[in-house]
Amino acid sequence: MNLKLKNKRALVTGSTLGIGRAIANSLLAEGADVIINSRSQSKVKKTIDEMKITNKTDSPKITGIGADLSNHTGVNDLISFAQSEGQIDVLINNVGSFTVKDFFDIEDSDWCHIFELNVMSAVRLSRAFLPSMLKQGWGRIIFIGSDQSSKPNPSMAHYAMTKTALVSIARSLSELTRGTEITINSVQVAPTWTEGVSEFIEDLARIEGKTPEAMSRSYFEEGEGNTSLIQRWAEPEEIAKVVTFLSSPISSAINGSSLRADGGMIRSLF
Repeated sequence: MNLKLKNKRALVTGSTLGIGRAIANSLLAEGADVIINSRSQSKVKKTIDEMKITNKTDSPKITGIGADLSNHTGVNDLISFAQSEGQIDVLINNVGSFTVKDFFDIEDSDWCHIFELNVMSAVRLSRAFLPSMLKQGWGRIIFIGSDQSSKPNPSMAHYAMTKTALVSIARSLSELTRGTEITINSVQVAPTWTEGVSEFIEDLARIEGKTPEAMSRSYFEEGEGNTSLIQRWAEPEEIAKVVTFLSSPISSAINGSSLRADGGMIRSLF
């Protein structure tokens, strides 16, 4: 299927690893020009070189910048860089971090930091790029949520709060697109096997005196993942395909929605 993304320019935050990188790769494969981002400029350059090899072409164009999106300065640096590249047609608000802590151990600083990175980066970038989308009459903004958006875990209360906030913000902003060809949606993604999750499982396995494989099985057999219908970790590429479709012109009837690519984690009809 031709997703008609050729000559569209997409910005994907947090895109040198995991879901973000898979989304950037998928958009690039569909013919979009892509801007990637990470805190580290060296990591951005390395990722660009690797993605050019993977896609076996220098065109479509892939560029990027190292910028810490947990503060105004980093976000403004990314905005300036992206605007210098040209019109941003697709914005994927993907960047985010997570930690697992007992609620009573989550410090004020934990709440503030994760809100700044996971939520305010998306707010600031949407505020920067939505006006030009409205002016041209076409655009896509997608907020990457989580199963935690609808199924908050008290040991991840601060993370879950940010992912629920993103769903709400996406719906609020979609009201500004009435009568245009712009859509704004969120995607509640499944527990996904990324580098961060792999490291977390390995650390937890060492603490518990188990193998990472046993810890992973336990998550789905006895832990929070027991509601999953696919009973496995999603692959980043599976999430990327959903996001790429939402980024495309052919997804034009989907607006103001929060799609679930959660592997059936949420036991709900609506």
